[in-house]
Amino acid sequence: MATNVGFDLTDPQLKLDPYPIFKALRTSDPMHFSPLGFWVATRYEDVRAVLMDRTNFGQGDFLQNIRLFYGPDFDVLSHSAYRWLSEIFLYQDPPRHTRVRGLVVQALTARRVIEMRPRVQAIADRLLDAVADQGRMEVIHQFAYRFPTLVMCDMLGISPEEASDEVLAALNQAISDSFVVFEMRAFSDAELGLANRQMDFLMAFFGQVFAERRRAPRDDLATALCNARDENGPLTDHEMATVAIGLFGAGFETTAHMIGNGLLSLAKFPDQWAKLVANPELAASATEEILRYESSLVGTNRTAFCDTEVGGKTIREGERILTLVAAGNRDPDVFDEPDRFDIERKGAKHLSFGGGIHFCVGAELARLEGEIALASLVQRFPDLQIDTETAQWRQEGFMFRGLSRLDASW
Repeated sequence: MATNVGFDLTDPQLKLDPYPIFKALRTSDPMHFSPLGFWVATRYEDVRAVLMDRTNFGQGDFLQNIRLFYGPDFDVLSHSAYRWLSEIFLYQDPPRHTRVRGLVVQALTARRVIEMRPRVQAIADRLLDAVADQGRMEVIHQFAYRFPTLVMCDMLGISPEEASDEVLAALNQAISDSFVVFEMRAFSDAELGLANRQMDFLMAFFGQVFAERRRAPRDDLATALCNARDENGPLTDHEMATVAIGLFGAGFETTAHMIGNGLLSLAKFPDQWAKLVANPELAASATEEILRYESSLVGTNRTAFCDTEVGGKTIREGERILTLVAAGNRDPDVFDEPDRFDIERKGAKHLSFGGGIHFCVGAELARLEGEIALASLVQRFPDLQIDTETAQWRQEGFMFRGLSRLDASW
């Protein structure tokens, strides 16, 4: 069907409020071919079909994917940031993805996540204790960024003494600076150079952590990764360092923005905040609705391995599809009143953790962090006020949606 609705990654509206654009595409051209040279899927069933299909779709050739953004002559592997990224299992297809993910899942068990609850709660309490008497905080930098970083450090067995303010600041900055390559948006030599240096720092930092665990095992995820093995043997120190970067990179921004996006949504729907204050046990279902209504992950790319029909269109071998999970999460054919924020919503599941063999390996940890963050905030600060006027959406990239500033007071 012909349409006058386009998909322009430079449109500032995509950063402020992309949902009217997603709705227009979903209504008039749900499997849209962008002039930029890739397909854009916006319906829930089409997005889910692509993400779940391990036979016909996958990550594709990493080098070619990067060159889509930088041009055919870009020397991808001359940049250490992209060289390390190419080795992260999140960006790989079977068989290597299968082996590394299997060993990660072997170490990051549901039981390990469940057993972390008291420690995750203690981390949330410590961060909120630090600001309680001030009566205000800038949520993103004083809580939302620090919380998942401290949780991941705890999982890896990095003690509070080792995870000093200076170490946390260095880790957060390194992840933030290198995130431009996760989103394929480092377009200047200066940006690429900084990302390269920060990725080298992260590789060295986590390499040292795993080397220490081999010498002195502990009851932590780092040691569990050291001990994980299959018929081909254990992960190498290098592989484990890329796993740690992948987990930090995938969990740092997304979890932080889940918290920020959630608080802003609750401020816009004060009746839902009142429900949560009255019943903090709704924090788990509130987390799921935040993930649906204002997903941190806007979309993810897949490559067709062969000619495949999706949504009535033929996707040719080698063509790319941008699956807009945030658009699928607001599909009225699947979600009743999709633009209404309802922390007691029942029914279909959101797409924000992806699907198939690339389903987010840290999904249960993210859910735990969201639940504890929300429950802690409503119990500690039931009269919390969010300044919706000063809230600022981050302007970097498109694939991840979150706030760069969110002021709160109580």
